[in-house]
Amino acid sequence: MESEQDNVVNSQVVDARARNISHNVRCTECGSQSIEDSQADIAVLLRKLIRDEIKAGKSDKDIYKKLEEDYGETVLYAPKFDMQTAALWLSPLIVAGAAGGIWAYNKHRQRTNVHIMALNLVRGVSLTPKEKQTMLELLAPTDLNRATSTPSSPWWRRWLHQ
Repeated sequence: MESEQDNVVNSQVVDARARNISHNVRCTECGSQSIEDSQADIAVLLRKLIRDEIKAGKSDKDIYKKLEEDYGETVLYAPKFDMQTAALWLSPLIVAGAAGGIWAYNKHRQRTNVHIMALNLVRGVSLTPKEKQTMLELLAPTDLNRATSTPSSPWWRRWLHQ
């Protein structure tokens, strides 16, 4: 009775390990399905190979290594990190960094464009020099209040001081 129960438990462990490995291996014929979900002939053969390897006492890592050697790295859904796959693994970080940089740049432009828009609104209105200076002090960012008509000043600031 115990040997039958041991056989059942051992069979369940083999099946669970085989299903786990099969979910992580791509069907070479279908490409978009795991060999666990595929009914292609090669998928059936690979599932049998995995079960035979488990029964032979091989570890999951050894089985993945054998499959990778026999069928190439593309058979695994999770490729290892090396120089060839570095771009694949790092591309989400690069895209997120670029998106963050674009967002920060747009926020900066939006903040400074408010001042330019306000100055453009009063462009046609004739102001006295004192009114222009007061307007500059109110609208311009504090770091721009230092320079008045230097060549590095913004165009709108030089235009107001004419």
